[in-house]
Formats: sequence, C-alpha cells, structure tokens
Amino acid sequence: MTEKDVIKEARPRMESVIEDVRRKLATVRTGRAAVSLLDSIVVEYYGTPTPLSQMASVHAPEPNMLTVQPWDQTQLGAIEKAIRSSDLGLNPTNDGKLVRIPIPPLTEERRKQLAKQVHEIAEDHRTAVRNLRRDANDRLKKMLKDKAISEDAERDGLEEVQKLTNTYIGKIDELAKSKEQELLHV
Repeated sequence: MTEKDVIKEARPRMESVIEDVRRKLATVRTGRAAVSLLDSIVVEYYGTPTPLSQMASVHAPEPNMLTVQPWDQTQLGAIEKAIRSSDLGLNPTNDGKLVRIPIPPLTEERRKQLAKQVHEIAEDHRTAVRNLRRDANDRLKKMLKDKAISEDAERDGLEEVQKLTNTYIGKIDELAKSKEQELLHV
C-alpha cells in the first residue's frame, strides 16, 4: 500500500460527506415549496416507522403548496399527524384523498433560525471531513513508522490529503453559503 492508495480511499469518503451535506441542506425549508422538504418525515405505518416517500407520492403543484397522496388512504390521518408534529412548522389539512400542506412565507426570525441550522449542518460536515483527514494522516504516519513508505512520500501524502481536505471544506462552505442566500433572500 502506498500514500496514493490512502488518498484514493479518502477521496470517495469525503465525496460521500458532500452528498450528505446536499441531502441535509435540501431538507432545510426555504420560502417556496420543495418536495425534498418532507424527506425527513417518518410516519407510523402499522407500528413500523416508515419514510413518507415510501408510502405516498409528494407533489408541489404551486410554489407555496405541497400535496401528499398516500397509496393507502387509511393512512391520511397518520401522515397529517406526522407532518404536524415535525419541526418544520407546517399545518397540513386533509380533504379525504389528499393531504394539502400550505407553505407559509418565512418570518425574519424563522429565516435566522434556519440560517443557524444551515451553519450547524455545515460545521458538522466540516468536522467529518477533518476526521477523515486525521484518519488518512494517521495511516500515512503509521506507514512511515513501519517503513512502508519514505519520509518524502509521507510528506507528499500529507500535503495531498490537506489539499483534498481544503477542496472539500470549500465545497461545503459553498453549499452552505448558497443555501443561506436562498434563505435570506426575500
């Protein structure tokens, strides 16, 4: 195993952190309706916690309205209850066939709360990337100690891991910044 192998293993792991950031940021509510807003909703379905997307189709027919149409009509009440009890601050209504969810405009206070939430998500993922950097650096140092690589190779490997880390932290910052601008834009 060489220092290049360590870097090859670190890259996809850091890439998966970026994908996770994208998924988490998509669930943060902005001023308009997005189907991904309900990705975090879990409904009690015959005693089993089930993601909403696995038991109903979700649509955004208007910029400020979401509709949820369950495949099993008996679950309308459970879906409505799960959405109401989530921390999204939404108030769904049930018309017997569909659950309609009006998306109210965000208040300034709520925008700031959501921006804070975006910062927390970004910081958690920056920490994850730094942990991956630490793991890769530890492996490189162990390889040097075991005389599997030279000091020059270790130094090059450490520099490469740092460049990789800087790149992925930059991507996280970029995603968080664009989400924050989307939130704070009235």
